Amino acid sequence: MSKLRTVALLIVIPLALLYASLFVGRFLVSPLDVARILAAQIFPLNADWSKSAEIIVLQIRLPRALMAMCIGAGLSISGAAYQGMFRNPLVSTDILGVTAASGFGAAVALLLSRNAFELQLIAFAFGLAGVALTYRLARIYRTTPVLMLVLSGVVVAAFFSACLSGAKYVADPESKLPAITYWLLGSLNAASVKGLAMVLLPIVAGCVGLLLVRWKLNVLTMGDEEARSLGVETERLKGIIIVCTTLITAAAVSVSGMVGWVGLVIPHVGRMLVGPDHRLLLPATLSIGASYLLFIDDIARTASAGEIPLGILTALIGAPFFAYLLRKTRGTWH
Repeated sequence: MSKLRTVALLIVIPLALLYASLFVGRFLVSPLDVARILAAQIFPLNADWSKSAEIIVLQIRLPRALMAMCIGAGLSISGAAYQGMFRNPLVSTDILGVTAASGFGAAVALLLSRNAFELQLIAFAFGLAGVALTYRLARIYRTTPVLMLVLSGVVVAAFFSACLSGAKYVADPESKLPAITYWLLGSLNAASVKGLAMVLLPIVAGCVGLLLVRWKLNVLTMGDEEARSLGVETERLKGIIIVCTTLITAAAVSVSGMVGWVGLVIPHVGRMLVGPDHRLLLPATLSIGASYLLFIDDIARTASAGEIPLGILTALIGAPFFAYLLRKTRGTWH
């Protein structure tokens, strides 16, 4: 009964938060009007609500809420997959350098005054290139040891972080530097239907790929030798996980900037609810991550007159919560 209740909550809470996000904001739209506007997209209803309310709900709040859910779910499942693959509870989605590489790509796009779509495309391409470089550096005699992956990720992340600092150094302090700084803090204020369509495919593809191999992650956590003795092709499995998580993270960073702590903290929350079994943990992190980032984004756009960057809020909430987990579990994560 407890498991059924947990599953029901993991399904209901994201949907409830999604609905609430459509009428929460500075422009007041009643919950009833939101329900009627959504229903009118399927059923023929008399449109007796204002046109501005329909535009705000369908073209501004709905794409932004869906994008927040996609990014939160993607970063969370990626973090859970990496923590299982590296057998380390302190691993997050940026361990292979994808975040630093995407950030540098976005900075280059802003320096070149590219539009929003080109910025997302360049940041996404740099993220993929960064992880490809990490994987290439870690490849030794047709194997990719976990330690080499971590060390190569540190090297690549440091390189692109230095490049990012250089881009900020040469940026115009009156216009380009503030734009780069604000983008790096993370935000979904530029969310649109077009942007959602761009990130939806890689995030969904990456999440589906991770869900398909989630049962093998339980074997991989035993170590490469044990996994191979049980018939798991560890190198192929690592490659699948890295490709899937890179697609998700690069797509997320390209539209939202650097949103930290989601991929690190949410998997631990999932373990508290459903345990360490990745067959249950990965689907649970999808729901928890989607709900969490959607809730954070609602706070970001309503808590003050100016929108608060997501990266600030996720760090303010994630860091103390992670400290609480450290004290509660005393380092025993399973």
